[in-house]
Amino acid sequence: MLNIIDTLTEKGVTLVSHKENIDTDTPAGKFMLTVFAALSQLEREQLKQRQREGIEIAKAQGKYTGRKPIEIDWTRFGQLYGEWKSKSITGRDFMRRMGLSANTFYRRVREYEAEHGIAAPTSA
Repeated sequence: MLNIIDTLTEKGVTLVSHKENIDTDTPAGKFMLTVFAALSQLEREQLKQRQREGIEIAKAQGKYTGRKPIEIDWTRFGQLYGEWKSKSITGRDFMRRMGLSANTFYRRVREYEAEHGIAAPTSA
C-alpha cells in the first residue's frame, strides 16, 4: 500500500481522509498512513500463518489432502487434440467439451505432447 501512495505522491497526488484525519501532505498524516499499512500487513501475515498451521494440523490428522486432481479421459482428449491441431475445432471448443479451464487445458496439452513425443512449437 505504501508503494502505491509513494507512486501517487511522485505524480503530485495526495490522499486526504476526513474521517480518519489523514492528509499525506503532512508528516502526521504520512505517519498515520504508515501505521495503518503496517498493521494491515501484520494482520494479513498472522492470518496466513494461522492458515498454514491449521493445514499442517489437518494434514497430520489425515483430514486435509488438498484439491483432488481433475480426471481426464485421455482417449477422448486424443481425439479432440487431433481435431484441434487440424483446426476442425477451436481451443475454446476443446476446453468446453472436456470441461477444462484454460490453465488446465494447456497444462494437459503439454503433458499429452510430452507423453506422445509431439514437439512443442518453438517461437521465432
